[in-house]
Amino acid sequence: MSFSDTIGDMLARIRNGAKARLATVITPASKLREGVLDVLKAEGYIDGYETYEVRKGVRETRISLKYFDGEPVIKDLKRVSTPGRRSYSEAIKIPKVRNGLGVAILSTSKGVLSDHAARAQNVGGEVLCYVF
Repeated sequence: MSFSDTIGDMLARIRNGAKARLATVITPASKLREGVLDVLKAEGYIDGYETYEVRKGVRETRISLKYFDGEPVIKDLKRVSTPGRRSYSEAIKIPKVRNGLGVAILSTSKGVLSDHAARAQNVGGEVLCYVF
């Protein structure tokens, strides 16, 4: 199956799984998705993920969602840059999500980074999504 917005699809699966209180959600695998999941894990929004091969040439990723006191840790997940409307930000103009309480995830020349890491490395890039 072909998707035009793979990151948006993954974020929708995570959002819907959290609302339904699922322990895990499954999404097709890609390196960009794994980069976003690495940032989500490092920031403490998910428990983890594992990528496995379903059959030759087809990989999937199982994402373990995180809950605190029965409530999902991820309260809001918003796609910023879409295939039809890309959103780029310079290093000094990287947006703060909810006054620094949330995280903006960027695709930079140094890989997929959180907003804090991008500011620390002084790199800008495409703003993929906001997480709170």
